[in-house]
Amino acid sequence: MSRLPVMSSKRVLTSSSSSAENAQDLAPAQKRIRKDPEHVKPQAAATIIGGKRPPVAATRAPLSKPVRSMGAATVAVGPTRGALKPTVASAAAKGANVKQPVASTATKTGGGGAPRRHAWDLKGKVSDMEGKIRNYQTKVKSVNQENEVLRDSVAQNQTRVAGMEKELERQRSQISEYEEELQALSEVRDELEKVSSDKNTLQKELSNLEGKYKVMETLRDSQETELQTLKMKLSVQESTLARVQATLRDTEEEVRCLKETVAQQKDELHAGEMERRRLHNTIQELKGNIRVFCRVRPLVGGGLSKHIQLPASDNKMITLAKTEESHTGKTTDTQKNYNFSFDRVFGPQTSQQEVFEEISLLVQSALDGYNVCCFAYGQTGSGKTYTMEGSEFDECRGVIPRAVQQIFKAAEKLGAQGWEFTFTASFVEIYNETLRDLLYTGKASKRPEHEIRKSTNNEVTITNLTYEKVSNEDQVLGLIALANQNRSTAQTAQNDRSSRSHSVFQLDIEGVNAGRDVKCKSTLCLVDLAGSERMVKSQSQGERFKEMTAINGSLSNLGIVIAALANKESYVPYRNSKLTYLLQGCLGGNSKTLMFVNIAPESDSFGETLNSLRFASKVNDCVIGTASANRK
Repeated sequence: MSRLPVMSSKRVLTSSSSSAENAQDLAPAQKRIRKDPEHVKPQAAATIIGGKRPPVAATRAPLSKPVRSMGAATVAVGPTRGALKPTVASAAAKGANVKQPVASTATKTGGGGAPRRHAWDLKGKVSDMEGKIRNYQTKVKSVNQENEVLRDSVAQNQTRVAGMEKELERQRSQISEYEEELQALSEVRDELEKVSSDKNTLQKELSNLEGKYKVMETLRDSQETELQTLKMKLSVQESTLARVQATLRDTEEEVRCLKETVAQQKDELHAGEMERRRLHNTIQELKGNIRVFCRVRPLVGGGLSKHIQLPASDNKMITLAKTEESHTGKTTDTQKNYNFSFDRVFGPQTSQQEVFEEISLLVQSALDGYNVCCFAYGQTGSGKTYTMEGSEFDECRGVIPRAVQQIFKAAEKLGAQGWEFTFTASFVEIYNETLRDLLYTGKASKRPEHEIRKSTNNEVTITNLTYEKVSNEDQVLGLIALANQNRSTAQTAQNDRSSRSHSVFQLDIEGVNAGRDVKCKSTLCLVDLAGSERMVKSQSQGERFKEMTAINGSLSNLGIVIAALANKESYVPYRNSKLTYLLQGCLGGNSKTLMFVNIAPESDSFGETLNSLRFASKVNDCVIGTASANRK
């Protein structure tokens, strides 16, 4: 009988019990919010969907601990609606900032973790469904926020596409301007050809006038002869005066003839010098503007390695012979030969003097106004530095000191013909793709930075570099000794004193003949490249490994540039390394270039030797055009 009143109380307090059950669902979430405040985001309207607040019943919480359902009598004992009002307001304020944690807790409470509601507990089921709806609304809002972010991203991408289209239009406009400039340059070229034609016409007229002048001189000589005849008739009448006058005339005639002879000889000497330069340049052009010499270093114990063959009758051929094991079941091994042909091949017994005699004519071209470049290439320990610099003994001096000696001797001889020369020397090395001034004598901490610049007339210069005026051979040799002290060298497994950088010696030459109003300007560039090496053989580690990587990289870029020149490609990547950018004028410009390929005779260097000879063959196949003298 006691249960009937309880049931009626339950019907009356249905809304209160459902509110209490909803509060029970949110109670764990509120405790979690108090314990973990970092999960609450500061956005006040985070759970408002479409401008409406969630139902109050979803955010209410009981003042006391949640009461488990123990039957209908227990359900009737719950807080009244008036007692829950403060808690509902606070929970609503806090629940506005709670996103995912509250939804997950409510879901967990209404799921399998909570006791199953009775079939008659419709209010509880409705409360559970409202909790699920709120969770879905929260998810819908997060999806809407993601949609907004994606819309902003799409708008930004559209703005970027519009900017790129404007940039494309600007590039097309710039191409049109360049085409107009190209048309203007073609017109200038046509005008230049017209001026050149006028010049040739004037030269022909000048030749005609010179011929007329010679005719007038012949007529003058005949008239002078007639005058002499008349004077001789007068001398018969006045014998004494005639003898004195005859002696005076003979003396004056002798002086005049001598002066004419001296002037004529000077003209012939100058014409002969110009003709010598022309013929000398013609010979050099016939030999090629890029020439390649091969030099074989002797073995430490003397002699020549078995895998290198030098024909005695041909000093331009070299053969590498490699014995390979038979792979076809034959009993004997097979021998494979690699034949190479260069402008000259020097054996191990060739002296420094014989090597320089082959390039002395090329050095002479530097005084004639032509740019000349000579560089040595090969693996480390193959004798490049010995070829270019040599040793302090006279018979062992290398290309650089011998070239300097020849330059100053030839300049002294040309001084008798009215030529005056000024020389400026510089010495720079490329170490780990960084330029270093080898003639710098200041503090290492104040060493300036250097950059390669290209002027409007395509001349390559280096900023902050030391340029020394020199007037004799001893001054240049002193600078070379200073540069050798500053150059970067180190010991490796292949070479006790291996060059770890590329050194470039430049001698700028300016000549003036005031009497003839002729000027010339040229550059003699002598380069000692660092040797290529493999880590397996050199065993480089740490700083040596970094140096080896930089050296091999620059030499690889040099090979790429040579290949591009050999293939006559429209774009040559000179800027890929400091070495190729600095030697741009020597490789593809107005210069006469000579390359030494030095090879080591040891059998374990066969692979490096083969690669060096193949690279030299590519250089030998390059055609860079005809060099012209820099005269004014």
